Amino acid sequence: MKPLHNCVSRVFSKRFAAVAITAALLGGCQVIPKTQPVITDSGPAPTPEPSATALPTDATRHRVALLVPMSGNTAEVGQSLANATTMALLDTNANNLRITTYDTSRGAGSAARQAIADGNKLILGPLLAANVPAVQAAARPARVPAISFSNDASVASADVFVMGHIPEQSIRRTVQYARGRGSNNFAALVPEGEYGQKAFDALTNALRDYGGSLVGSARYARGNTSIVSAAQRLRAAGGYDTVLIADGARLAVQAAGELKRQGAEGTRLLGTELWSGESVLTRSSAVNGALFSAVSDNRYRRFADSYEARFGSKPYRIATLGYDSVLLTLRVARDWRIGSNFPKSQLFDRGGFLGVDGAFRFGRNGVVERALEVREVRSGNVVAVDAAPSSFGR
Repeated sequence: MKPLHNCVSRVFSKRFAAVAITAALLGGCQVIPKTQPVITDSGPAPTPEPSATALPTDATRHRVALLVPMSGNTAEVGQSLANATTMALLDTNANNLRITTYDTSRGAGSAARQAIADGNKLILGPLLAANVPAVQAAARPARVPAISFSNDASVASADVFVMGHIPEQSIRRTVQYARGRGSNNFAALVPEGEYGQKAFDALTNALRDYGGSLVGSARYARGNTSIVSAAQRLRAAGGYDTVLIADGARLAVQAAGELKRQGAEGTRLLGTELWSGESVLTRSSAVNGALFSAVSDNRYRRFADSYEARFGSKPYRIATLGYDSVLLTLRVARDWRIGSNFPKSQLFDRGGFLGVDGAFRFGRNGVVERALEVREVRSGNVVAVDAAPSSFGR
């Protein structure tokens, strides 16, 4: 395939033309173009040979591959991540990285093999957890690590780092805060499926570590009627003072009124990171006093404004992962010799790193740990009631 270069882009759409010209003046880079998909994956294939003209020779820059979908249903998300990496290069005036984008929409394995053949020493991506095995199969023999944007901790390994916002961490942070404010008897309202099971496990693990009792749970198939019925069953059983609703804000609002009926008006509700940014929370009195945890939006607002000014559209919330992955790479690149393997051991710095989404660090299991703030729905507003730590103690 002919990869897309953050700093060597030959063609681009009219939509981004003006931005690309400005970017070129600022930092010698252009916007990632939207292109026709050119990679297909029809099964195991030999590692492709690098094209003589695929990438210019780099004597002073590290080669880093960005693996995201640039076509198909998730193309806009991939484009947003790609634009964010460009923005990070411009904002930092970095001249020691070449970030090349490879389209995973028709084969993450093929994209990874091409990236390896082109001499990239680090992979940023893939976006989807389902693509990690194919990328890992190509990258591991070449000793090229990947920093995935997935939020599925189960795909982490010795050479795959998971950078997404982990739902279990949000629940754990909220439970810890609630325990300190009088919550003792917990119940769970969780959807059927993998997300619901992970949320339930996160709650039970947090109660094991912070104390408190799990007095009941109810599961449901996603949908207004189903979640309301499950909430009614949970209310009939009773015995709780706090309930985790492990779903998005819209469905949570549907269930909240049922959970607080018939003498349970003082029930404290807990949400997940899925509630972040959802305005429906401010329009329902049923969720007043509810708690949830997420990364701070303090830096994100400035990031989003800058992104929109450059690219003419609002970023997807996940775009910060693309930006922060570049900041992380630049930090490590201070001690990374050009052409050598990426020093992944430096990702385990216990002091962590700082990005748009706040402080973060990687555990020895390869899963990111994030500093989260606790928010409360209060009289039609969502306010931070316990700030995210600004750093990690060593």
